[in-house]
Amino acid sequence: MSSATAYMELVDFIASGATPETIVQFRPSESVQARVAELLDAQREGKLSSEEESELDDFVQIEHLMIMAKAQARQLLQIVERH
Repeated sequence: MSSATAYMELVDFIASGATPETIVQFRPSESVQARVAELLDAQREGKLSSEEESELDDFVQIEHLMIMAKAQARQLLQIVERH
C-alpha cells in the first residue's frame, strides 16, 4: 500500500464520472484508511521514517483536495436545491 494507490483511487473515481452527490459521499478504501492510521500511529510514536513521512504528506494533500472538492460539491447541490 502506498499513496500512489490512494491517488489512483481518486483518479479512477473522477474518471468514472463523479457527480456532486458522489463527491460528497466519497470515502477512501478501507486499505487506504488503514495505511493512514498506521502512519499516524507511527508518527505519534516518533517512529516515522522519511519515506513514511513523505507518504503521509501525500495522503494529507489528497485529503485536502477532497475537502475542497466536497465543499464545492455541497455548494453546487445547494444551488440546485434552491432552483
